[in-house]
Amino acid sequence: MTEQQATSGPRGPVVIVGFVGVTIPFIESFQPEGSVVYVEEPDVVRKREARDKLAAVGYVRELIEWEYHLPGKADEFHAAHPDLHPVAVVPAIEYAVPFAARLAERYGLPGASLGAALILRDKALLRQVSAAAGIANPASVRVHGPQDVRDFLRDHPGPAVLKPANRQASLGVRVLHDPAEVASAWEECLVQDEGILVPDRAMDVVMLAEEFVRGEEYSVEMLVRRGEPLFTNVTAKVLYPGPYPVEQAHIVPADIPDELADLLGERTARLMTAIGFGDGVVHCEWIVADGVPHLVECAGRMPGDAILDLIEVAYPLEFMRSYFALLKGEQPPAELPVRAKGGAAVRFLAPGAGTVVSVSGVEDAEKAEGVLLVHCTVPGAAFGGLRNSWDRGGIVLARADTPAEAHRLAGAAAAMVRVEMRPPGESPVAEKP
Repeated sequence: MTEQQATSGPRGPVVIVGFVGVTIPFIESFQPEGSVVYVEEPDVVRKREARDKLAAVGYVRELIEWEYHLPGKADEFHAAHPDLHPVAVVPAIEYAVPFAARLAERYGLPGASLGAALILRDKALLRQVSAAAGIANPASVRVHGPQDVRDFLRDHPGPAVLKPANRQASLGVRVLHDPAEVASAWEECLVQDEGILVPDRAMDVVMLAEEFVRGEEYSVEMLVRRGEPLFTNVTAKVLYPGPYPVEQAHIVPADIPDELADLLGERTARLMTAIGFGDGVVHCEWIVADGVPHLVECAGRMPGDAILDLIEVAYPLEFMRSYFALLKGEQPPAELPVRAKGGAAVRFLAPGAGTVVSVSGVEDAEKAEGVLLVHCTVPGAAFGGLRNSWDRGGIVLARADTPAEAHRLAGAAAAMVRVEMRPPGESPVAEKP
């Protein structure tokens, strides 16, 4: 417990920055009535109808609308709410990380530290700092137009990756194999609209060209207290084929030799030291080429894409509850496991471009061996094709005694789901009288 917590009288709320509906059941399991204040951008509150959705959630005390994406807004929030006395500040989404870190500092609470948060939110700066700590990185430069990308391809023969330095969910990311692709790829990658998930005002566009590293992909999820790892998981990733690096499946824990798992954990811990990360969770992505982990990127918040579910199932572990405990300055509620007791996997569904006409096979998939969850798109939903994580239309989660078996079961169940699509631009077929 921090000095602030010990002297501030009655316990205040947990402040969660960013509304993420899928985490509500996890939080409901341990947060008491009226103990959480959400902070969300006014545009997002309106577009996602967040106020109505949170009104029925017992643990929610209040929803505060605040433009937290903008610099300096955490200090303004602290000045406007000096008597809030929160017990923790939790970043729920990628864009909330700097605000939450600064707000935790202002209230005297555990957190990532603003310096670490700013590095994590800028992939170019993260490359600079991590490389100085001896962590392998792909060659990377900031680019301001197509010619810069062509120059990079000339100087670094082989495939390259064009990507934003400050976005999420593989948005605006594309693998390039030929200079002839650059002009169209540049225009495509600049389209980074996340619709209802972000404010209506424009966000800065900062692009990178990077060397394409060929190898197996993993992520490390780590609970960190005062810069030291308390729990480490390695997730294996399977990507869809093609020029857009979007995950098709996640497997927990990764079915890899202990030596490689330990190496990935050690590199992640080294990165935490390099950036000065304090308390919280990190989700760091790596590509292993010739036995060497190369840093892809790292986020200072809970992992998405159901990795939280996979960890809670496979170990088992109350991962979210332990995360909140850390940010409250408390001990985790139970001893943190070193090894998983089973395996868990998710398989994503990608319906392709067009409008969903019908969905079938969901009930069969739900009854399939090992399946815990099937969630699928609905008729009428429109998709532009598989370019980023938001273009996927469903998920199947399964568990088993081993990670490999969980992956097989999730894939088998996903194959039972059939999504019929109407191609883009094609009019619906009129019903016969």
